[in-house]
Amino acid sequence: MTQDELKALVRTVPDFPHAGILFRDVTTLIGHGEGFAVAVTLLAQQAAAIGAEAVAGIEARGFIFGAAVAARLGLPFVPVRKPGKLPVPVLALDYALEYGTGTLEVDPGAVHVGQQVVVIDDLVATGGTALAAVELLRKASARADHALFLIDLPDLGGAERLRGAGVAVQSLMDFPGH
Repeated sequence: MTQDELKALVRTVPDFPHAGILFRDVTTLIGHGEGFAVAVTLLAQQAAAIGAEAVAGIEARGFIFGAAVAARLGLPFVPVRKPGKLPVPVLALDYALEYGTGTLEVDPGAVHVGQQVVVIDDLVATGGTALAAVELLRKASARADHALFLIDLPDLGGAERLRGAGVAVQSLMDFPGH
């Protein structure tokens, strides 16, 4: 499957969640067996090439891709959750969103000191959520200096924001706009 064929599996939904937004919907790619397998394989190859020792996935779609990559590589999966979802003491971080704030949490016992953890999510837009995940993992004493995404929206600058924080960023495809 070519990169263009993989990219064609991503549905664009105009005016969601707000007027003027072009929402890049990966559920159509996930629902295509071969396309999903190819995307997971490509992300797994990237994670292996950087020496990942664990994979962190950001709730919710990052769980889908991150857990599949972790399973493919036989690595631990670290869920980066929304508040109140983990049953143990957590590290939490509030971060800015385009229209408000969000909070992410991680179990600090899910990573080891110095462990190379790659962050995976479906899409990088402004980079705030991914940067919060990286900061949480670093606070838990992991090395979190790589992030992998299915999609980059370069016009929103998130990948560059992550790179400015010392995070190497790779994506399988990009789309113009927002």
